[in-house]
Amino acid sequence: MSYLGLDLGTSGLRAVLVDEAGAVIGSAERGYHVSRPRPGWSEQSPADWITALDGAVNELKGRFACFADLKGIGVAGQMHGATLLDESGQVLRPCILWNDTRSAHEAAVLDGLGEFRSITGNIVFPGFTAPKLAWVRTHEPELFARIAKVLLPAAFINHYLTGEHASDMSDASGTGWLDIARRDWCDALLSHCHLDRSQMPVLVEGSAPIGHLRAELRAHWGLDHAVVVCGGGGDNAATACGIGAVDDGEGFVSLGTSGVVLVARQAASAMPDMAIHTLCHAIPDRWCQMGVMLAATDCLNWLGQVTEQSPVALVGELDGDLQAPGPICFYPYLSGERTPHNDARIRGAFTGLAAMTRRADLTRAVLEGVAFGLRESLDALREAGTDGRTLAVVGGGSDSPYWLKIIATLFEQPLTVPDHREYAAGLGAANLARGAATGAASSDFILAPSGHAIVEPVTEQIAAFGDAYQAFRSAFAGLKAIQ
Repeated sequence: MSYLGLDLGTSGLRAVLVDEAGAVIGSAERGYHVSRPRPGWSEQSPADWITALDGAVNELKGRFACFADLKGIGVAGQMHGATLLDESGQVLRPCILWNDTRSAHEAAVLDGLGEFRSITGNIVFPGFTAPKLAWVRTHEPELFARIAKVLLPAAFINHYLTGEHASDMSDASGTGWLDIARRDWCDALLSHCHLDRSQMPVLVEGSAPIGHLRAELRAHWGLDHAVVVCGGGGDNAATACGIGAVDDGEGFVSLGTSGVVLVARQAASAMPDMAIHTLCHAIPDRWCQMGVMLAATDCLNWLGQVTEQSPVALVGELDGDLQAPGPICFYPYLSGERTPHNDARIRGAFTGLAAMTRRADLTRAVLEGVAFGLRESLDALREAGTDGRTLAVVGGGSDSPYWLKIIATLFEQPLTVPDHREYAAGLGAANLARGAATGAASSDFILAPSGHAIVEPVTEQIAAFGDAYQAFRSAFAGLKAIQ
């Protein structure tokens, strides 16, 4: 038997095939682009997701004979995106993505209605789905009137696979319409956005089945039996299911397009005033709290673009031994920021540049600046009473040993570097599919990876990084003042 996890990311889709024990058999990837038609806007065509999905699946089908024994599929999706369908199921406009900040005004208006925070457990961030729909209603009223379904990206893929409109609890938590304690849509919050429950997907737990793979796709994929499709999860909750972070204090740091510090909780203990996200986990009776920064590896990618070097080449110029922070400081706010600032308009900056500054100095400052932003999220979580006693590290940035040394030293705690961490979200989605297909308890299908390395803090640099972090925090007010 085999199971398929689909990780629908911002820059591409990764398909991960696992066996009945959850071991990775193989993977395939396809990329696509983000459209930025105006400053602060970020959109994608859902048709590109389908093209990527079909290409990745065809590759796996051709490479691995066990694909023919596929029993279940799970989808992990980039959160918050507004994919709008009409009555005939046609996509009405490009999906407005999680890192789109055009709806900052609408978010502030909704957030001013205190019940959003009290019911959802979250600030209404500009990246959430609810303010996006408020923006569409104001600026594209004729299109808004035609909306029959509002689907998150993962729910759109679920619909493509099964014909059903269904979302899991973790992904729905990022809309601004979910009562996170009751794990259900809130009709009053939907009404504030001139929507109703009939326009929302059905809610299921991530490890629950939502339906079966459509007959047309079964035929196209060469399958002659029923294949269960599960609820899946938002990308971060699915990642937690891929590394075994489901109990209090278990979590991870994600160095992806965005930066995340997530810790699992056994209760919905919301702290919205601190710009912390409190979301349902992808399995029943669990929640997550996390701090999110909007640009992590995106910052290194940006530096690569302006210096005409690949991110790998940039990091390769740094010495292996961890150096104390230098005079250059980088503020990683290329697309605004969430935790802890909730400021869609703030932008990044370098300070401390000099005639002797070299490219490697800029690279080191970027890695440190992103790490400082992650430490702000960790501090906010700790202040809220959520302590990540064990933290793994995932995402593309985790391939940089130097970056991991910075983060471990700044956090003053070891980081676990799991095997197959590049597959974490897809592996988590495949784990959820195993649960849906077999009916097993979560303790049987969500397990920590068997292999891992440990990155320890560099003790002799802890004080220097602590001082640099405090200077970073202190200078933040001045940065805002000049913008």
